[in-house]
This record gives sequence, C-alpha cells and structure tokens, in this order.
Amino acid sequence: MLRFQIPLIMIWAAVALGASSVSAVAQSQCGKAAIRLATHDLPPYQMIEFGEGAEPTLTGIAVDRVTCALVKMECAYEITLGDPKAGPRGTRAGDYDGNFPASLNEDRAKYSKPSAPIIFENRYWYLMKGSKIDPNDPADFLKARYSAKFTTSKWRFLMKKGYNVVMRPQNAKSLLDMLYRGDVDVGLEYEAIFEHYIKAKGLRLDQFEKILQKANKNMSVHFADKYLDAHPNFLSRFNENVLNCMEPLG
Repeated sequence: MLRFQIPLIMIWAAVALGASSVSAVAQSQCGKAAIRLATHDLPPYQMIEFGEGAEPTLTGIAVDRVTCALVKMECAYEITLGDPKAGPRGTRAGDYDGNFPASLNEDRAKYSKPSAPIIFENRYWYLMKGSKIDPNDPADFLKARYSAKFTTSKWRFLMKKGYNVVMRPQNAKSLLDMLYRGDVDVGLEYEAIFEHYIKAKGLRLDQFEKILQKANKNMSVHFADKYLDAHPNFLSRFNENVLNCMEPLG
C-alpha cells in the first residue's frame, strides 16, 4: 500500500509488504521490519508528482531504481522525503537505515557504506550563450562570479579552489534564476538536474553554454553500518538487483 501524508513541507511515503508475503529468504536479507530510507526533493532524481484526480506519487530516476531493487528482493520499505540534511543526520543517528542519492565522502564513510551507483552523472559549468569565460582555466577563477548550491560538495569545491564565489542559492532552480538574471556568470551543477529546471522554466538548452567539469560523478544509497551488520547479505544482494534495475529505467 502506498500512503502519503503532507504535513507542511514534509512528505512521507511508506510501502510495506505484508508479513505473510515476505519469504524466509527476503527476511534473511532485509529483516522482518521495513527498511527505512530517507531522501529529499531533487528532480529528476526524486520528486512528488501530483496527477489530476490521483494521489501524489513519489517518483524519479533514483527512487524508481531503489524501489525496483527492493521489490525484487521482497523487502518491505518506507521512504521519507524531507530536508536534504535530515537523511544523512538521521542515518548517522539511527533514525534511518540509509539515505540516497549521495556521493562518497569522508564523513559518510564514518557511519555508512555506499551501494553500487544508482546515478551516473556528469557535472557541468553552465554559462549564458556567448560567454567567453573558461571556468577550467585558473586565469578565469577571479574574472567571473561563480556559484553552486550552498553548502554542497560543489560549493565547497569552488571555495577550496579559489573561485570568486558569490550568492548562496538553496537549490538548482535558484541557481538557474541567478544565472539567467545575470546575478552570477557561471553555475556548477549536475547535468540532469540543471537541465530539468531549464526545461521547466520554459527555456531552451541552446540559450546556455555547457562545459564539462567532472565526468561520471557517481551517487549511491548509503546504508548505515548498523543495518548492514545486522543484515550481512543485504548489500551484495541489493547491488546485484539494482544493477538489473538500471537499464529499463535509464
């Protein structure tokens, strides 16, 4: 059964297989209780769709791949869609058994292990058409105004490398608005995310310059060490199944 509760900005989705329908093999992989995962609103990876006359649906590239794998494993699961920081914080604290999608970093490695990648994404510099700036040239680091979503790894990369960072966009939509208005000269974002918002805003991709910054940045589900210790077969089986879920949903 799929349920949504929408208190203020938090949306909670739970999908649970009845205990009688969960096989002994599934229980050995996942346990009897539903696995609790956290994510956040980030189209086109995960988002809420409101169909006309229908209940809202949690969907997106990452959600579809994760739930596909869990269904194949016959694992009961629940997914909480909330604040981007709540997932990692809750996974560390034990409120969730994992969160997604996220790249590997030193902090996450202290309390979780990544699955096989569920997202293979290129990261690009975005500029308005006709710009002469080359963000990959150190000579241009201070000649232009750069930005990325505030407090993310992209933001920290810009700060660490000495780019002239301005503005503090809270999401990719705000970053696009700033670039289009001329408040920033260069935005750094993942291709699928930024181009989703370009199209949603009614703009054309050919209105922008796009320069590759990093190819094949992988993002995974980060499962809590505590959960994996209790379910030692889970991660290998999840990885097998999520790889089988990639092609049809790509």
